[in-house]
Amino acid sequence: MPAAHPTSFLLQFDPKLSLTEDGKHVRDGLSTALRTGDNLWLACDEHATVERLRLTGPHTFSQHCTFRLADLIDMPDPDAEAEVDIEGMAEGGGYLWLVGSHGLKRKDPKPEKDGREKSIAKLAKVSTDPNRYLLARIPLVRNPETEDYELHPTASHPNKKGHKLRAARLGSHTLLRLLARDPHIGPFLKLPGKDNGFDIEGLAVTNDGRLYVGLRGPVLRGWAIVLELQPVTGRRGRLKLAEIPGAQYTYYRKHFLDLGGMGLRELRCVNNDLYLLAGPTMDLDGTIAVYRWPDGLHQKHDSITPLNKIERLFDVPHGHGRTAGRDKAEGMALLNENHVLILFDSPTDERKQGKNDVLADGYRLVAETWDDEEADTNAKGTKTTATTRKPAGKLTAADRAMDAAPAGPATATSEAKSGQ
Repeated sequence: MPAAHPTSFLLQFDPKLSLTEDGKHVRDGLSTALRTGDNLWLACDEHATVERLRLTGPHTFSQHCTFRLADLIDMPDPDAEAEVDIEGMAEGGGYLWLVGSHGLKRKDPKPEKDGREKSIAKLAKVSTDPNRYLLARIPLVRNPETEDYELHPTASHPNKKGHKLRAARLGSHTLLRLLARDPHIGPFLKLPGKDNGFDIEGLAVTNDGRLYVGLRGPVLRGWAIVLELQPVTGRRGRLKLAEIPGAQYTYYRKHFLDLGGMGLRELRCVNNDLYLLAGPTMDLDGTIAVYRWPDGLHQKHDSITPLNKIERLFDVPHGHGRTAGRDKAEGMALLNENHVLILFDSPTDERKQGKNDVLADGYRLVAETWDDEEADTNAKGTKTTATTRKPAGKLTAADRAMDAAPAGPATATSEAKSGQ
């Protein structure tokens, strides 16, 4: 399937808020993205923060603000600056939901720098970080004065008088203990994520509070896995997992999807469908694509869905040749029900703008086709939204205005220069 033609969006970051102690810029490790109102929420897999931008032009997000997670919730690691490796965000019930990778990591050898013996020894070293095992919710409240969404440890519920929203997290190893005896997943818990081991990437939440958790790995004989969980408030403010009706393993459902050997990178809900960003599970350049799993949120039992029941919408370009290992699509935010914004880890120099900004790509989800019935009465035909598989929704005037912008860096950078 050929790649679709994207529209560029400029993400502008404040240099004072963007660097770690070792100089890693937030734009170089974007791992997940979420839009709420005019705000775009981002996370970098090597930071201990969540970033917020604001839509300031048709194709520009700026006004960078950062929230340190240790100020909002008790983290597994007492070091407030320890990286979290956030790999998924979702919004629901007045909360921002976050999930870490929950995976192990293997040392990355650098033969040119470390030499032969040290590089070989590095490949045998596997480690983890406490904050990787985070599954949490944080109150997400709209400020009526600024119209920005904010994160707070506690907040009044906007729709339930007298009710409080409180930050909470699941016990650090609760999920892994449940999965340890699972015949499909258990054997992979001791493998690092980039070795087809257990590795969470992607999170979505339904209106009734269920979480869908995407797994980059393991991929089993070409089948990707999505976990379905039901977190509820337990004792002492911690979250716990409730029983899920119809689940084979009581506290979670497993959904197997034939994505042609790809693992999950991001999940997003639109009505009853689940949109999937998928790519290689191993650390390599390969096909990255966006899929739609029709009625994916209405599974009553553990499920297995073949490729012909999943709609492949478009492919996303990735690094190769001189850009090998760069431009790895990791985040996918819904701009509206008809468009998504794709963000990239390890962006190429062409994608970087100046010292602190970076380009993301906007794609249309809804295809347009010629309506044959209307064409019979109108020689020119009439463009209508394809409804064969119930797309996200009809294109509005705002959608078409978004599509009308030219693709490429000029779209976003010209807005920035004009001060929009």
